[in-house]
Amino acid sequence: MKKKLPVKILDVVIILLAIGVTGSSAFAAYIKPQNTTQVLIQGADDQQWIFPLDAEETVNVKGPLGTTVVRIHDNEAWVESSPCKNQICVAMGHAKSKGDWVACLPNNVFLMVEGNDESGKITDIGAW
Repeated sequence: MKKKLPVKILDVVIILLAIGVTGSSAFAAYIKPQNTTQVLIQGADDQQWIFPLDAEETVNVKGPLGTTVVRIHDNEAWVESSPCKNQICVAMGHAKSKGDWVACLPNNVFLMVEGNDESGKITDIGAW
């Protein structure tokens, strides 16, 4: 004959607490606030960074020619300096709106601004 184990009130409290902690952790990790605009930076050797556009960051991206410096400040992102010969990436200016991008092709550095459209859906930037 099998013995039935009684469920105690403390067992129920621990189970509910575990479910609550798991749920709140998943919510915090996977839910982004509406109207989030982000800067995606990709460098050589599959280096990738994602920052909110309102961050204050300086990112040193290593490439085949050397280090490209990407700055994020005042809701804008740009290539501050690059070891490439023609400096077109520096001259491209600041990316500040959804879909804006800057690329340093000789040094394999790419940055793009992505964010929500008017419907609240995150824009699809495709595979890069």
